[in-house]
Amino acid sequence: MMKKFNLSFLLLNIGYAEHHSDWNWYNIRNPFFRIYYVAKGHARVTIDGVVYPLTEGHLYMIPPMTIHSDHCDSTFHLYYIHVFEELQKDISIFDLKTFPFEIDATAFEIDLIKRLHSINPNKSLAFYDPKKYTGEPFITNPFVGKNNYDFIETRGILLVLFSRFLAMAKDAVLTKDNRVFKAIRFIREHLSESIKINDLTNECCLSEDHFIRLFKKEMGITPIDYINRKKIEQCQLRLLLCEDSIQEVAYSVSIFNISYFNKLFKKIVGTTPSEFKNNYNSTS
Repeated sequence: MMKKFNLSFLLLNIGYAEHHSDWNWYNIRNPFFRIYYVAKGHARVTIDGVVYPLTEGHLYMIPPMTIHSDHCDSTFHLYYIHVFEELQKDISIFDLKTFPFEIDATAFEIDLIKRLHSINPNKSLAFYDPKKYTGEPFITNPFVGKNNYDFIETRGILLVLFSRFLAMAKDAVLTKDNRVFKAIRFIREHLSESIKINDLTNECCLSEDHFIRLFKKEMGITPIDYINRKKIEQCQLRLLLCEDSIQEVAYSVSIFNISYFNKLFKKIVGTTPSEFKNNYNSTS
């Protein structure tokens, strides 16, 4: 039986941009996913060392937390859409599915994107540099300025656009071992708690040494490092979606030493929590 997904998306940004050899950014990594529609010209995106062309008349999607670089050396016009998957306890659909990077854009999808743009006139980027993205006030409160019918229509359009990629998605091989998958699901469902290794070994019915070796073999990372990464990813979303203080965000994932939280956040994200939040709340 096909798994049913409870998808709930929030629009962060939508806009239309005309670039002329000035869409060149490196090592971008954000907690939201992106959809592009190329209206004119071409560009390139590099992911994991593979260069993907962006060409006129196509739709593209980049999943959240995907490290990528952008480059164009000529005319490049596009609609860009940045979308949050709302905070949830279950495993993300982006963990369970591998999505196509490119699909053809029909007249129907193009009309939907233009409609989405027209009912969200104040959600364009003030800066195109990913290090200076501004979402104020929409990052801290994505409901500002939205009436009920536009908000519902926005979500509906996002789901329809996403469904076009989902229709061509394949099941991701997160892990071949069901015991490791159980551990991953447990981690995702208990990020707000202090997760111990023996919590995971009890879930998987394995000894600690056996579990750690198996997890690292399957995931390429230790269980503790995986837990920390997922907690920090959750904190990134919370910093952008909520108005919580740094301390409240740290406490939300049961990290009560703020100095340790700051060091862990910077190790994983590359900036401190304050710098991360300020980068996204900066204004022109």
